[in-house]
Amino acid sequence: MRMAIIGAGAGGLAAAYDLRRAGHEVIVFEAAEHVGGLAAGFRTPRWDWTVEQYYHHWFASDRHILGLISELGWSDKVLFPWPMTAVYHEGRFFPLDGPLSRLFPGRTWLDRMPGAGPLSRGLWLFRFPGLTWADKARYALVALYLLLAPSWKPLERHTVHAWLQRWMGQRCYETLWEPLLVGKFGPHYREVNMAWFWARVKARTPRLGTFEGGFQVFMDAFAHRLRAMGVDIRLNTSVRRITIKPEGGLALELQGGEMAFDHCLTTTSPALLARMAPQLPAEYLSQLLSLKSMGAVVMILALRQRLSEQGVYWHNLPKSAGFPFLALVEHTNFLPPEHFGGDAIVYCGDYLDPDHEYFSLTHDELLKRFLPTLTRFNPQFKPDWVKESWLFRTPYAQPVPPLHHSRAIPDLKTPLSGLWLASMSQVYPWDRGTNFAVEVARRAARRILEEGLTEQSLSDVH
Repeated sequence: MRMAIIGAGAGGLAAAYDLRRAGHEVIVFEAAEHVGGLAAGFRTPRWDWTVEQYYHHWFASDRHILGLISELGWSDKVLFPWPMTAVYHEGRFFPLDGPLSRLFPGRTWLDRMPGAGPLSRGLWLFRFPGLTWADKARYALVALYLLLAPSWKPLERHTVHAWLQRWMGQRCYETLWEPLLVGKFGPHYREVNMAWFWARVKARTPRLGTFEGGFQVFMDAFAHRLRAMGVDIRLNTSVRRITIKPEGGLALELQGGEMAFDHCLTTTSPALLARMAPQLPAEYLSQLLSLKSMGAVVMILALRQRLSEQGVYWHNLPKSAGFPFLALVEHTNFLPPEHFGGDAIVYCGDYLDPDHEYFSLTHDELLKRFLPTLTRFNPQFKPDWVKESWLFRTPYAQPVPPLHHSRAIPDLKTPLSGLWLASMSQVYPWDRGTNFAVEVARRAARRILEEGLTEQSLSDVH
């Protein structure tokens, strides 16, 4: 059977791996000049490692991507540092997560203890001055409840906004969680349901993972393995249209002509599938187009020296305090700057509606907006610290899950015979990322092999 996959991100490559191992011809189409999707990276001549265009990391609980890496024989190349996360409160940054050895200097053995992560989070929380002791106790009890809750389904009928205020309390919600929600979902933050929050609590770990050399090194190595297996990966190749052939199968319209396939799995956004496959029934098209999502704008800076003297990796920022972006992520407080020629690598990132002005402002205009804010992280910062900067934007980065969102998730199998969709809008209640991109794409590949090929065989008999 001949299979097409649209999108050479982690999900598309994982599906190609499974379908090719099952003995099928697989062609992957990627519009960009490189594999990797939203986890793609780049490198300058002075760097040994690549830097992701949109900050990425894995969690220790990410069994789907880590399992795939194990299958490929590369587990020894996965690294799990333990960086520091901080929250802004009354003009200062306070750590809310980080190694126990930062609390007890010189005692690095504490970081290797069983249960070090939850213990560390508890200790940093109780040092945080923005909450009362009663607030912290409520926080801990609610977090424990969510960790132990076996199912997310009862929670999707509540919004995060209402549920956290009720159970964690107004001060805790407004200090820690409302800024995160506003930053991540903008004007839609009051719509987001609690199942999404439950999944964040369940899946996230204090140690964050990366691949030796950067995510792009992993993606390139994966693509090389697939090509050696016989997978055809075509870069700089956009699929314009997908149509049903009268004699059966699918036709993919490309710039250079048309190609026929038995099955096509698209790993792009639902909205892009709707544009590519106008023959989809109106009801299904409406379902695809009703799924809300946020875009992402990320400015990456290479600085001459470290920005956060505290060594903080991730700064959560309240926009109500005048910050022009959601998060400042100092990559070289996660990985050694020696991998990047001594540069301090800093991300200024935000999730925004695709019609936000940040998607139309020029690189220089955004740089002028962002740079003055950096003195709030280090009063000594000067614009001449910036050696180089890069801007990346995508209109599809963060799905928005409203109440009862499970009812709105489209099936992996579309109504057009042979056409399948595996997107980050379908990993609900889990959050987007390479781990669940791999999970949903491999699940789609299994269904193609189980259901799609069975249907094809029955069709051939008739």
